[in-house]
Amino acid sequence: MGHITRWADAKPVEAVPGLTRRTLNETADMMVVEFRSEAKVTTPLHTHPSQQIGYVVSGEIEITIEGVTRTCKAGDTYAVAGGVEHGAYFVLESVVVDCFSPPREDYR
Repeated sequence: MGHITRWADAKPVEAVPGLTRRTLNETADMMVVEFRSEAKVTTPLHTHPSQQIGYVVSGEIEITIEGVTRTCKAGDTYAVAGGVEHGAYFVLESVVVDCFSPPREDYR
């Protein structure tokens, strides 16, 4: 059985000032979340048990994973193992889509 969520129906949540998160859909094992950010926004370093794979739809971000910072532009992807410290700086206004496995309880 499937489930469709319309973007307009996904509730926007301010993750940090200037960064909005929308949980788009999930199954028992995976969750898809969209982040829309203004330029010059930082997400602090953090960890969570979920694995995370991200796709930069537009803009430019600097993502720090285990103390190493790399630049990702539109079309680039990144992966973070569960429990690994990471954070991001949104250089430009950006849209990023992240998949989490297992789903993050705090994003439901």
